[in-house]
Amino acid sequence: MPPTPPTPDLVVTGARIWTLDPERPWAEALAVRDGVLVAVGPADEVTRHAGPGTEVHDLAGALVLPGLVDGHVHLNLAGAQAAFELPLLPTDTLDEVLAKVRAWARELPPDAWVVGGILGSTVLGELTDEQHRLALDEASGGRPVLIRDDTMHNRWVSSRALELMGVGHDTPDEEGGRFVRDAGGRLTGVLHELASARAESAFAASIADPTARIREAVATAVRVLNSYGITSAQEAATMGAPLAALRDLEARGELTLRVVASLPVRPFLEEGPVGAELIDDARTQRSDLVRPDFVKIVLDGVPMTRTTALLEPYLCRHGEPATTGELYFTLADLVAEVERCHDLGLGAKFHATGDASVRLVLDAVEQVRSRRGDGPRFQIAHTEYVHPDDLPRFAALGVVADASPHLWFPGVIQDSIAVHVPEDVVAASWPFRDLVDSGALVAAGSDWPCAAPTPDPWTGLEAMVTRRNPDPAVPGALNPAQALTVQEAVTAFTAHPAEALGLGDVTGRLTPGRAADFVVVDRDLFAVEPEQVHRTRVLRTYFAGRVVYTAEPAG
Repeated sequence: MPPTPPTPDLVVTGARIWTLDPERPWAEALAVRDGVLVAVGPADEVTRHAGPGTEVHDLAGALVLPGLVDGHVHLNLAGAQAAFELPLLPTDTLDEVLAKVRAWARELPPDAWVVGGILGSTVLGELTDEQHRLALDEASGGRPVLIRDDTMHNRWVSSRALELMGVGHDTPDEEGGRFVRDAGGRLTGVLHELASARAESAFAASIADPTARIREAVATAVRVLNSYGITSAQEAATMGAPLAALRDLEARGELTLRVVASLPVRPFLEEGPVGAELIDDARTQRSDLVRPDFVKIVLDGVPMTRTTALLEPYLCRHGEPATTGELYFTLADLVAEVERCHDLGLGAKFHATGDASVRLVLDAVEQVRSRRGDGPRFQIAHTEYVHPDDLPRFAALGVVADASPHLWFPGVIQDSIAVHVPEDVVAASWPFRDLVDSGALVAAGSDWPCAAPTPDPWTGLEAMVTRRNPDPAVPGALNPAQALTVQEAVTAFTAHPAEALGLGDVTGRLTPGRAADFVVVDRDLFAVEPEQVHRTRVLRTYFAGRVVYTAEPAG
């Protein structure tokens, strides 16, 4: 006979629980003690262990899932946007963006920064003339303005911001970035890639108490994620200050999210040490909830600025020079980074958005695996374009496909991509079905605040199943043969990212011994039409057995 579990602190019953336990996929009740599941199964089997002090929650037949895991999020950027900054929608037109800047600026002191996002890539592509920068100057009343696009790789800034950045019409481009100019050589205010870091530094210099701001930004991001049923996340590019804010929240008992950090090995868009200095400091302070177990390696840029590395050339519809994009690492340099990961016992999250950069990662991992055998976890974000020859290599090499369904729906990024990337490459994008069938681990993430204004997992989950925009007004399907089932898509938001983050023995499934991280939703995802999944709302989120989010009553 199995041992009798200890008297639980909490029993949840009257539920339809999808456990993701292969031996017992469905249950009616679960019991929790000290934040850990001690029993999961039929109601009569679980509830009999309750004692006089046990709290009992009857969920009246609601669906319970493991706490969701966001495999790719930027807590500081997203939280700051939610807490402090001008909210823009990726679908806003240029006129709507300028109107929102104008209204926001009216409430600010004369030289205060206007900071906001997210600007749709379609609008960013329209900003080709100095007159666009001057229009931003007028809307802001001459204030410094910094607007982030939906990839978070690029920015749009005003004349005053350029002045504070020390950038003039004759300033040379940054290494790894560009100050975009019009046909007459005049600055448009658009910044590509690492030129954006200069704007971020100028804005950061204006903040009176950056520590307090970052702490509030990170705390806001955690609250927002909890409201969507997310109880664990991988911070996709973690600088020292946000890492300190997470540790501070944990020390106060206020961190309600398991966070795996990814430490940039080269300069990033945010300020602060990178590489060995950041890694050495972070690893000395690893804790139960904050685990700096990965590095972040950026291999290329993004398609809409033609900096994603492709195997075939970009389209040249407007007379642009022929290019296949950029690779920021040679194979030898990347092999050295992968070897260093083995030496340090750290995983790696590779930003590789093109089929050429994906192949470079796989080639480097293959070389190192052949010499060193299995080792740290490696993830490729974002597995948008993968050459068919490389699909089986993910499973063979144990490389995780870090999937970002939010990057195609409901944003406008795909409209911008279609202007630059060959049609056959776009048509074969996001090959989740092939990856799953090959045995690869597909782990979903929002990449919030990129692409969409929230980390809502249900829109991304639906898109993995339908391959369509949840908005019926937007026609068409993207590579529909790559659709997943609802069960597979839910797994991509729970058990698989937990495994990809190194948390598979802690969370992602509801089995005795794992953390009591689970979520109650307002509909049965496995019974409704897939086109209704995006309407899902979280009723309650439990983290380590305690309620950390409760929905407001309807009406």
